[in-house]
Order: sequence, then structure tokens, then C-alpha cells
Amino acid sequence: MCENGTAPRILTADTMNPSIRRVEYAVRGPIVTRAVELEKELQQGVKKPFTEVIKANIGDAHAMGQKPITFLRQVTAVCLYPELLNDNKIPEDVKRKAARILQACGGHSIGSYSASQGVEVVRQDVAKYIERRDGGIPSDPENIYLSTGASDSIVTMLKLLVSGNGATRTGVLIPIPQYPLYSAAIAELDAVQVNYYLDEENCWALDIKELRRALEEARKHCDPKVLCIINPGNPTGQVQSRKCIEDVIRFAAEENLFLMADEVYQDNVYAKGCAFHSFKKVLFEMGPKYSDVVELASFHSTSKGFMGECGFRGGYMEVINMDPAVKNQLTKLVSVRLCPPVPGQAVLDVVVSPPQPGDPSYKQFAAEKQAVLGNLAEKARLTEEILNRAPGIRCNPVQGAMYSFPRIEIPDKAIKLAEAEGQAPDMFFCMKLLEETGICVVPGSGFGQREGTHHFRMTILPPADKLKALLERLKDFHQKFTREYS
Repeated sequence: MCENGTAPRILTADTMNPSIRRVEYAVRGPIVTRAVELEKELQQGVKKPFTEVIKANIGDAHAMGQKPITFLRQVTAVCLYPELLNDNKIPEDVKRKAARILQACGGHSIGSYSASQGVEVVRQDVAKYIERRDGGIPSDPENIYLSTGASDSIVTMLKLLVSGNGATRTGVLIPIPQYPLYSAAIAELDAVQVNYYLDEENCWALDIKELRRALEEARKHCDPKVLCIINPGNPTGQVQSRKCIEDVIRFAAEENLFLMADEVYQDNVYAKGCAFHSFKKVLFEMGPKYSDVVELASFHSTSKGFMGECGFRGGYMEVINMDPAVKNQLTKLVSVRLCPPVPGQAVLDVVVSPPQPGDPSYKQFAAEKQAVLGNLAEKARLTEEILNRAPGIRCNPVQGAMYSFPRIEIPDKAIKLAEAEGQAPDMFFCMKLLEETGICVVPGSGFGQREGTHHFRMTILPPADKLKALLERLKDFHQKFTREYS
């Protein structure tokens, strides 16, 4: 007992898990906390130089005004409220899809638990989707694990892969810039983050020579076992060429690395000459020398693409060439969490098994999907064009995904002021941008970047008119900021 008669706290910042203290997640970091405070101040009538806070920090399509896909929401609605099966305003293909999902659920209700790996018919539909996507290459439902978004299965796979102490600790190669889920999970699991830098001068391409440099350097102090790829890229928006994917697969085979392919933006490809190639498809087309030995986990999600259904938390992982004994452990690990949200599984089923030509809902579904992807392609073009008109800002083409990652020049005076305040220079810039314009973007330092460079990540999701106004304000602010601190 303390002198005042109270017991000391058991859990303090000093006694808590030190790995958790090392976790950082820039996408929802301090700048977003301040954005929420500014929103509340505006609601309370506090005068600001802007009338609204625009949260361009996160890829949340519906929060940015994107309308849900009708078929997807109709099926989900019927699953949630089966009385709608008797409603003659609901299309017949919607009822068939919902009835099939409900039939596979315990008690015919999506309020019941599912199998830990996910509802069996949904896993079957995911496997068929992968087969169609990859031109007939077989997919086994037993290799499919449904998950709470892609993030959950990425962390689960890292949990399986991480082991060792000291020089034997697992090293995980991640692209820089990266999506902060990876650095956060690596810190939490007390693994070693191994950075390989994407080539900004070559539209953020992946360079095998840089991969080799990172691997050889890491082997001096840890045991690199995992190579993470994000394609299309987040935050960088690049789409990898087929040749690049083949080179990565050869590299993984030669160096005995487990491949993790984050492919959640596979529907989001906009640039001419670019196409999405799944790692699994390329792996199998390279023949048994690679397809029989390279261990691969690939990930997809309902949160991105044309769907944008972030809140349902639906996703899947497919594992290839996994040791059967390890697969048993993976199944055990996911069973500890009971199951992914069943409504999210229902949404995933609609995504991987959409209406077909001739179905009552097909025409509307196809039109809505095309409208979303067409709008995103136009906004990707607009973002690059407007930002590149600004002196001191350079934006690579947004080939895919939902973000741009422009490079910005920051005057020396601002860099010194930022350092004096204990801030990264691009955090200093982004915070000033937020306070003066209401635009919330994420500093590049939260994703990683080459020493001496400064960036920010912003989503291209706002409606075109709002995005255009946002980009113009951002451009004007950068010019004002440069003058002020020169």
C-alpha cells in the first residue's frame, strides 16, 4: 500500500507491454485527433478560416460520399431482415442470393456464429471467384480463410511467421513507403522491420536490386523470413508489372522467403497500360519449379475496390503451399477469435459472386460499378494534373488504389522550427494545413520515406468538385507556406 492508503496501479506506462508502446498508426494518429477537435469547435460556433474539415486522410469511400452498390445492400438487408424475402419489390436474384447465404448459417440467421474459417458456401464462392479471376487456376475452399477485413488476416499470418530472439528474430521486409498496419503489427509482435525502398523516380516501382540490398543488410542482425508486397500500392498508387511480379517470385524462391501479397486494391487500376496481375496467377503460370515451392498468402477486402464497404469488415486470405501442420495451427489461431463478422461474410459473398448478364439486377449493378471506377479514374487524373501545376509539389501518376503520395519541398526555416518542436517537417506542414484550411492529410513520415524527402498521403475519394477545390486550396496553401518560411 502507498502512504495515502491506496494500492499502486498494476498497469502503468512503465509496466505495460513495451511492444505496444512502440506501435504507431499514422492514418488515425495525432493529426486526425486534431481534425476531430476542429470539427467539434466548428459545431460549437468557433470561427475558423474554413467551414468544414475535409478528412482526406483515410480510404473510407462512403464517408466521402460514395453511394453504396444497390445489389450489395439489398442482399445484406434481406439477410439482416429475412421478412423481406416476401417483399415483391425485392428483385428475385437478390432473394436467391440472400436465401442461399441464410441457408448456410446456423439457425438460418446471420446473427449466429459461423465456422472459424468462415461460412462454407462463402468460402466456396471466394474460391470460384479466384478461379475466374486467374483464368481457371484451381482454388481450394480449404485454403480460404475469411477475416475481419484484410487487416485481421495480415496480422494473423504475421503472428504465425514471427519467432526467435536476438539475431534469430524474424525479419519482415516491407515496402517504404508502406501502409502503417505493417510497421504497427511488426512492432507489436516484436519482430524486425526491414525496409526496402520503392523507386520514386520510376513511379514508385519495386527494384529487385534494392530488395537484395535490404535483405543482405538485414541478415547481419536478424533472420528475414517474410516479404510483404502491396499491389496496387498504398500509399503510392503504383501498379506492378507482370515482369516485376515474376522477378519478385524468383527472388522469394531463391532466398527462401514467405510471400505476403496485399491485393486489396485489385479492382482499382486506372492508368493506361496498367493491369492487375495476381501473385497467385503469375506464380502458377511460372510452372512447378515455383508453384510447388513458393509459400504465399494473398489478401483481399470488401473495404476498397468499387464497394467501399469498410464498416462491414469483410475480407479473405488464401494460403498456398502451407505446411499442413502449420495450417492446423492457423485454423486453431483463427478459432480463438470464434469467427469473422457474419454480415461482413455476406457482403464478401456478394462481391465475389455478383449478378450475371440476364439477372434482374445485372444492368444496374454493372452501371453502378462502372460509375464508381470511372469516377475514381477521373479523380486520379485530376489529382496528378492539379498537384503537378504547383511549384514545389511533385506527384507521380496515380495508377491505382485510392491515394496520391506527393513529394513536397519544405523550406529550411520550417524544417528547423519543426525539429525544435519535436515534429517531423511534413507533420509540421500537415498540421499547419489542417489549422488554416481544414484539409486533413497524413504526413509521409507516418508511412516511411527516404531521408531528406517529405511527402503527404491524401485520398482521391472526395466528390470531383470537392476534390478539385481541395487540391486548389492545397496548392495555394503550399505556395503561402513556402513564402512564409523562406
